[in-house]
Amino acid sequence: MLTQADDLLAETKAIATMLAPYADEQFDSVTLFKDWTINQILCHLHVWNRAAWMSYSEPEHFDAYMKGIFDAGKAKRSMRDFELEHSDGQRGKALVRAWLDYTETMCAGFRSADPAKRVKWAGPDMSVRSSVSARLMETWSHAQAIYDVLGLQRQSTDAIRNIVVLGINTYGWTFRNRKLEVPQPIPAVRLISPSGEEWTFNDGETSALVSGTAEEFCQVVTQVRNVADTSLEVTGKNAQDWMSIAQCFAGPPNEPPKVGSRIKSSLVIPLR
Repeated sequence: MLTQADDLLAETKAIATMLAPYADEQFDSVTLFKDWTINQILCHLHVWNRAAWMSYSEPEHFDAYMKGIFDAGKAKRSMRDFELEHSDGQRGKALVRAWLDYTETMCAGFRSADPAKRVKWAGPDMSVRSSVSARLMETWSHAQAIYDVLGLQRQSTDAIRNIVVLGINTYGWTFRNRKLEVPQPIPAVRLISPSGEEWTFNDGETSALVSGTAEEFCQVVTQVRNVADTSLEVTGKNAQDWMSIAQCFAGPPNEPPKVGSRIKSSLVIPLR
């Protein structure tokens, strides 16, 4: 059984539950992530869930689907408009329900999938396990902007270990993606999980270390926080260089947010 599918569904349900008290018009609140609204974030997650499931269940249609996405960009159509169109124009609570329902169906299918099966993606092919882990990472990281704009503190679970592992596994990718030499050795990583368990990786390494909470480590490697806005302790040049540009997601090099630019809002949006 692919446990990452259960983790993805649980994260999606937690976000849907968090959003349940808010009125439809509040989903147009602009977040600190590239000025996307809550609706735009949900459309993005919904459309790329569809792409991930299609790459597994209907690979013969995946290339055409991706061509539609790239053609929209070439025609200078906004990707946000494309994602709204492919979310059937839904917004607010209707969009949350469509996204949750689709995720439930997708995760039920992925739960019994062969974790090692290779599937296509916008970047290099990957295993089904990596594909589902990537959907969890995207869901968790994009949702941070929603929690932030609503002034809410999220309660992560130990399922974020999937994101921690993805962050560590993309150490080399972070540098190669920028055409930089990959510094060796990989730093040690010592983290405290949401449940209080200690997670250690590359523990034999002594020249470089990243330590702190697993949640803040995930925030840095997914670029929802600048490392300077966390309490992570980063020692050694390799660790410092990594945390300054860490990127666990595919695509061209992205710069981390500027210090102080991605934080929880102190302005609580009232329920209606």
